[in-house]
Amino acid sequence: MSSAPTPVRVAVTGGSGKLGRAVVRDLAEHGYEVVLLDRVPSPDPVQGVSFTRVDLSDYGQVLEALTHIDDRYDHIDAVVHLGAIPAPGLVPNAALFTNNVTSSYNVFAAARAAKIRNVVWASSETLLGLPFAIDPPYIPVDENYPVRPESSYSLGKAVDEEMARHFTRWDRQLKLIGLRFSNVMDDADYEAFPFDDDPESRSFNLWSYIDHRDGALAVRLALESDLVGFEAFIIAASDTVMNTPTAVLADQFLPDVERRSAVEGTMPLLSSDKARDLLGFVPEYSWRGWGDRSGK
Repeated sequence: MSSAPTPVRVAVTGGSGKLGRAVVRDLAEHGYEVVLLDRVPSPDPVQGVSFTRVDLSDYGQVLEALTHIDDRYDHIDAVVHLGAIPAPGLVPNAALFTNNVTSSYNVFAAARAAKIRNVVWASSETLLGLPFAIDPPYIPVDENYPVRPESSYSLGKAVDEEMARHFTRWDRQLKLIGLRFSNVMDDADYEAFPFDDDPESRSFNLWSYIDHRDGALAVRLALESDLVGFEAFIIAASDTVMNTPTAVLADQFLPDVERRSAVEGTMPLLSSDKARDLLGFVPEYSWRGWGDRSGK
């Protein structure tokens, strides 16, 4: 739970992306001074948020961006690292892996060099074994079994988490929290919900998702947490992308998988219990309120 002082100035890499825009807005609305670091400016700029164009694959640029930029700032208190190629298939495998892992290394190393000890970054649900062509060892899925990367993208995320373990071993005061976000959704995505006519199309991640605003909430709670060292958390919504009861889906698609707790209603099969217990994370938004524009 949160008890640490709130950092004042936060650098958000990849702040122009879908999740990044929600994070930037949420942090600004909660009193943070936000510095947006990306290759492109945000299509939805937030008043008072400065933008600096940074190539995260260049360590020198990252180090400067986390220490001092003329006419912008002279220090950074915390870092939210979201900048990456966001999914497999967008570029060739080796290019994706090289870009994402190098960028994460540069952010972790530059933060350490700048004595920034509060870093939150986007890990991924894909580390759980997505796409689940091979059944998970049990459901609901949690953080307790070893990562199972199945693509160059998720392999890069696995390397990120392993790097984080060692960065926090080298510096016992460093906090590196990896948030294993489920598929991030916003209002535009909800037009396609639910997926009951084709449940197999969403079985790759066990019908899970996370609203972009709840993703931003998880980031803020992680920043404000007094945890030290490396931790990874699954961040998923409190329901699925389906109206079909989750137990029915599990019977159809995961008949031989051990159930370690009751599967009720439309509860997700990606468990955010650890994030609830250690960060105080409780999702607030669901696609089910999209039609009336309440978002709740």
